[in-house]
Amino acid sequence: MKSLAKAGTFEIGRRTVKRLGYGAMQLAGPGVFGPPKDHAAALAVLREAVASGVDHIDTSDIYGPHVTNRILREALHPYPKDLVIATKVGAKRGPRGSWEPAFSAEEITSAVHDNLRNLGVDVLEVVNLRAMFDAQGPAEGSIEAPLSTLVKLQREGKVRHIGLSNVTAKQVEEGRSMAEIVCVQNHYNLAHRSDDALIDRLAAAGIAYVPFFPLGGFSPLQSTSLTAVAEKLGVTPMQVALAWLLRRSPNILLIPGTSRVEHLRENLASAELELPADALGELDRM
Repeated sequence: MKSLAKAGTFEIGRRTVKRLGYGAMQLAGPGVFGPPKDHAAALAVLREAVASGVDHIDTSDIYGPHVTNRILREALHPYPKDLVIATKVGAKRGPRGSWEPAFSAEEITSAVHDNLRNLGVDVLEVVNLRAMFDAQGPAEGSIEAPLSTLVKLQREGKVRHIGLSNVTAKQVEEGRSMAEIVCVQNHYNLAHRSDDALIDRLAAAGIAYVPFFPLGGFSPLQSTSLTAVAEKLGVTPMQVALAWLLRRSPNILLIPGTSRVEHLRENLASAELELPADALGELDRM
């Protein structure tokens, strides 16, 4: 817990969380589809995360589908009072694991109820609406209809906070005109920085930015500069990548995922990693 405190905290709506959390995507099977290869290991990594002080876990009933939320419930229910679980809706899985849009009112409503049931809660603390105009990345298109459904569910008391995922800056502004948006979850890391301006605007507004694939996702980050900095500091390249993100902006909340306890411990240790000025300069130039 002491090490995580060094990363600082930030707010998601009316909840304050440590800036280094955990993403549950990798607890599902290969391709985020089906059950995990090692169910006991999945339970162990979640329990280790919470025991280590993690109070922000990112999940979705899309993962599996339904797999990670059921594992979360088995491992941690009843949940610690300080634990914030964020989930997402707006997508669904095809019979062979494809990622497809699920933006209709019926699909959004069904997804919220699936998350409630599988997590075993009466209200979802944070629900991110994932835009699926292009599954590979943000693409323009109005989010008014699906967000209206999510706002309705919030008024009914099923959702406490609303966030957005896989969105453009224009969609963020559209969302903020309709509801209080407490976080934005987009693809961002050392090598993928197209959201630089958006991060700074959100920081000024006090809105959390949650980068997914902070370590590169399905294709881990690889860079001679990153490796050189890590070797000089005596740590792993992935620890350096996480430490750089923590120092990029105070509103960044990290959710690196893993299915192994030892890897989880490495990720959490990045909260203590100090990056000297020359290392930061080299990483900034990547």
